[in-house]
Amino acid sequence: MTYLEGQFLVAMPGMEDERFAESVILLVGHGEEGAMGLVVNQKLANLRFADILDELDLGDPDAVIRLPDTIRDRTVMRGGPVEKGRGFVLHSSDYHSGNTYKVTEDIGLTATLDVLRAMAFGPAPKASFFALGCCGWSPGQLEREIAENGWLTVPFTPELVFNTPVEKRYEKALESLHITRATLSSDAGHA
Repeated sequence: MTYLEGQFLVAMPGMEDERFAESVILLVGHGEEGAMGLVVNQKLANLRFADILDELDLGDPDAVIRLPDTIRDRTVMRGGPVEKGRGFVLHSSDYHSGNTYKVTEDIGLTATLDVLRAMAFGPAPKASFFALGCCGWSPGQLEREIAENGWLTVPFTPELVFNTPVEKRYEKALESLHITRATLSSDAGHA
């Protein structure tokens, strides 16, 4: 079995679970125990990074208010339907704490408060992505979904997560496979 950790999953048009329609998911873990990922193209409406800092009491309220708008108004993403109240930060490899999980040579995943403080008050990772919740698959479940034509796999590029506008990530992922929504078919072929 080839594990897909560090690759993207792109939902096919026939995705039956509406929570994943047109989603792009970065697999941060995949092995015999199952798989875990973060949706990278769905924003949480009406929630900003400053709201998270306030709720978790991660800094003096005056310091949070003085943060640059680029930090205060940073988008909070919907990482998936599992553990919706838990935060996950996908970040460049220049940041590392004792709690960072190395996903690829380029990126790590940290789910502790230290990375949120670093993102707000420094030293911050060069690139980062904050999401609430994650996606999970039991052993063999993801493999079945891929075999049933539920997902395409796309090689990881940091540009897709860190430099592409959220609303363009689905199309950009498809472009990397040289296809578009118009040429994408939900019909599977098996030889």
